[in-house]
Amino acid sequence: MKKIIAIAAVAASFASPAFAQDAVRSNFSGPYVGAVVGADHADLGADAHDTGLLYGGVIGYDINLRGAVFGIEGEYADSDTKDSSTDVFVAGDRVSARTGRDLYAGIRIGGQVAENVMLYAKGGYTNARAKGSYQNGATIQTASGNLQGYRLGAGVETNVMGFLARLEYRYSSYERVFDVKPERHQAALVVGYRF
Repeated sequence: MKKIIAIAAVAASFASPAFAQDAVRSNFSGPYVGAVVGADHADLGADAHDTGLLYGGVIGYDINLRGAVFGIEGEYADSDTKDSSTDVFVAGDRVSARTGRDLYAGIRIGGQVAENVMLYAKGGYTNARAKGSYQNGATIQTASGNLQGYRLGAGVETNVMGFLARLEYRYSSYERVFDVKPERHQAALVVGYRF
């Protein structure tokens, strides 16, 4: 009986580091939801560029393979970024532009650099709405449309007891509209929970 207990104790001592490693590696695995807040700097052309508040939500799913993390995510965001310029085409006119909702779907690839820290890069498809108006005297013309493009980003994430927090930078480039190539730069804080 003593031999069986001794063998079990030795086996447990070898197995416990493996269980600990699995626990560490599972920190960045599974589904998650989060809230997004940050700064949104949009360049919509015609000297219409400004920085506003970014806000929204994100959902995703990650797989952690021995410290290498692969995931997919989707995001719905909006911002209050807007700007206007005067004397653009003729004296006294005004061109105004503002951002609308922004949809994103993409992938993340990361590396776990510490027990609760991961560095990652991301990329994917973005579809953003933009609204504009042109006023010349009493005449006002308005238009809105969806802009398709791509997003690239990088960030750092930490997980503690299921809660996650990340800081990331994102760059989005959209299709050309007339002679304008809209783009935006964002700095975002994501706070959420991993199930």
